[in-house]
Amino acid sequence: MKTRIQELRKQRKLSQEELALAVGVTRQTITSLEREKYTASLVLAYKIATYFGLAIEEVFDFSEAGY
Repeated sequence: MKTRIQELRKQRKLSQEELALAVGVTRQTITSLEREKYTASLVLAYKIATYFGLAIEEVFDFSEAGY
């Protein structure tokens, strides 16, 4: 699933580690999300979107997910 996580993180000059700590996951999870190797759970997607002050749909692209 495509995300804007890397773009948003870089705009705010955050490391993957800093974002991971803020949302309660490992740096490897953030890396996997950014590389589209992992799909976030609804809870994690909500935490990430809320951290950036955005709606889930503004961070995660569901257009290719078949929903």
